[in-house]
Formats: sequence, C-alpha cells, structure tokens
Amino acid sequence: MIEIKNILKNEHLKEPKFFLKWLFIGIIMGGIIGLTGAFFHFCSAEAEHFRGDNSWLIFLLPVAGAAIAYFYDALKYSHDKGTNLVLLAVRDNKIMGIHHAVCIFVATVLTHLCGGSSGREGASLQIGAALGSFSGRKLKFGEDDKRIMTMCGMSAMFAAVFGTPVTAAIFSMEVVSVGIFYYSAIIPCVTSALTASYISSLFGNTHIQVSVNVPEIDLLLYLKIALIGAICAGISVLFCMVLGKVHKLFKKIKNHAIRGAVGGTIIVVLTLIVGDYTYNGTGGDMIVSAFTESPFFAAFLIKMVFTAITLGSGFKGGEIFPVFFIGSSFGSVFAPLLGLDCSVGAAVGMAALFCGVTNCPIASILLSIELFGSEGIGIYVLVCAVSYMLSGYRGLYSEQKILYSKKRMKFINKRIGG
Repeated sequence: MIEIKNILKNEHLKEPKFFLKWLFIGIIMGGIIGLTGAFFHFCSAEAEHFRGDNSWLIFLLPVAGAAIAYFYDALKYSHDKGTNLVLLAVRDNKIMGIHHAVCIFVATVLTHLCGGSSGREGASLQIGAALGSFSGRKLKFGEDDKRIMTMCGMSAMFAAVFGTPVTAAIFSMEVVSVGIFYYSAIIPCVTSALTASYISSLFGNTHIQVSVNVPEIDLLLYLKIALIGAICAGISVLFCMVLGKVHKLFKKIKNHAIRGAVGGTIIVVLTLIVGDYTYNGTGGDMIVSAFTESPFFAAFLIKMVFTAITLGSGFKGGEIFPVFFIGSSFGSVFAPLLGLDCSVGAAVGMAALFCGVTNCPIASILLSIELFGSEGIGIYVLVCAVSYMLSGYRGLYSEQKILYSKKRMKFINKRIGG
C-alpha cells in the first residue's frame, strides 16, 4: 500500500500533464501565429510585387526612411534592439510588447514597398516572439514558461513565413545560447512550427522551390565543398563587419528621421547607378535564378552594400534573406570554377553563409535538407561544419552567446558583441 502511494506521488506521473499542456498550447499558438504569418507574408510579397509594377516608388524610399524613424520615435522604440531583444526575451525574460509586433510589421512592409534591401525572417522572429511573450504574460505563466512561450512564438512565425518548420523549431532553441539546446521547449516549438507552417501553406505560402544537381560523391568533391565553406566563412565575417561599421557611421547622424532619409537617398542613387532593381527588396527571384545560372560575379558584394545601408540607416526587415542572396550568388559564381554545377554552389553557399552569420550549425543543416532534399546531406553537413569552425565569434546578433569554444572543449560563455 505504501509503495502504491509512493508511485502515485512520483514526479513522472506529472509528465503527461506537462506534455498535454504544451502540446495544446503549441497547436493553438501555431494556428494563431500561422494566420498572422500568412498575412505578413502576403503583405510583404504584395508590397514587392506592387513596387515591381510601379518602379517610381523607389524615389519614396527617403520619405519611408524618415516615416519609419518618426513612427518608432513616437512609440518610444527609437532604441529598438531588433532581433537582439528576442534573444534577451528568451535568455533574460525581457518583456516584448504587442506594440513591438505592430511596429516591425508595418516598418518591414514599408521598407519592401519602397525598395529597401532587407528580408522577412528577422521581422518574423520579432513578431512571433512578441506575440509569444504577450501571450505568456496574459496567461500569467511563470518566468520559465514565459520564456518557452517566446520561443514557441518565434518557431511558429519563422515556420509560417519561410515554410521550413523543422528548421524554425530547432533554430529557436539553438540561436540564443550556442552550445546548448532549450530542450524543455521542444514540444511547443515543434508543434507550433508544424501547425503554423501547415496553416500558412493553405494560403499558398511555401519555401523557395529549387533543385540541386548533386554530383557523384568522392573525396575531391568533399575538398571542393570544404573550400567553398571556408570562403563563405570569410564572407560571413565580412558581412557582419560591414553591417556593424555602416551602422556605426549612420549613428553619427543623431536625428533618426534624417538618418533614414539619408540612407534611403543613398539606396536610390545606388539603384540608379546599377540600372535595375536586382538588389532591392528581398531578392527572392535572384536566389532562385542562382540555381540555374550564375549571376554577375560581384552580385553578392553589391547586395551586401545595399543591405548594410538599408538596415544601418533604420529600415526594418532582417538579414536572413539577404544572407541567402549573398550565399547563393557567390556559390553559383564560384562553383563552376571548381567544375561543379551552379546549383550545388548556390545550395552550399546559402547553407554555409547562414551558418556563419547565425552560428547555428544544426539549424543550418536542417535548413539545407528542408530546402534542397536529403540527397546531398553529406556536403551540407561538411560545408556547415567548416563555416561554423572558421567564422570565429562574429555573428548577426550581438546579444547571442557562444557557451563553448569552437576550438577546444572549453566553456567560454562569450557574447558575440562582447
């Protein structure tokens, strides 16, 4: 009788309760945020399409820059930390208000409408995290559960916008503190991501559709892929440095509205010099075309400059889609020099650069598989491993922490921006 009472008090009997709780929450959050993500993706995509049909909108970019700055100043978000606030919300339980989601939503769509060079994924992480954080507070959850809710929202929104639910779930658990996974969040992150991706797909949102001509595997191929990974690691460091330097330059302009207007004007002038709109917006068409034909050899550098000026002067969106552009365009140009198909170069370039700037090798490998299939899994693992090792301790997110050394079995607890 005593043994039966002890069994009934056993902590393991509480596990089904927690499992069902987070399963239910993950599905509900995935449904709500899936709809939000579908709407955000629609607005952003339609803004780009409308600009494509009305090229004169590029000349409103300086006005848009000033308007975004005024909008953020009016709501007292002028010192917004962007995706860094998401990392702080998970690690330190910093509060993200629902107003944050509204701000980044509107500002990102306006940026894309007028031709700023930015992506959607950074904005999606912020919107999802804000909705998750808000929900956790409204449900009066404890501190730990509120952090899980933030990751749940991140996973759902990333999956809804980009269409890669497995990557979305793992990325949310990996990116905050590299070296550990927040395994307690695995059920809500996975279920919310899968649900949101499914809901969003009902509205026609899917990941980019490309095919990769994976060659026969041999030692020489691995050496070529490792070389591409090493160069992409250097490009990822360069991109992060350029973003940081340009941001510091624009900070010298104290008036935020003038800063946005100056940045917008520079992008307009650069667009006129280039002669087309290849480097404005997300660059999704260029990413897809890089898998079938090599672009202009310096396309990845031009996109880097456009993106640094856009984000550095206060426009919103995110860096991930530009990272895909830079990685795919470089890989597509460089791979044929090694005797490889441009599609192989574009694929491994995307994976390597994403890994280098986010310091998330597991998420990067899963992203490759979800986007390109499992046939080339060996080369994706290799290129991500090389890029992660050689990219050092730089990254897109200054509040990201790398807990364990990339060189030896040693706990370092190093902040990217530290």
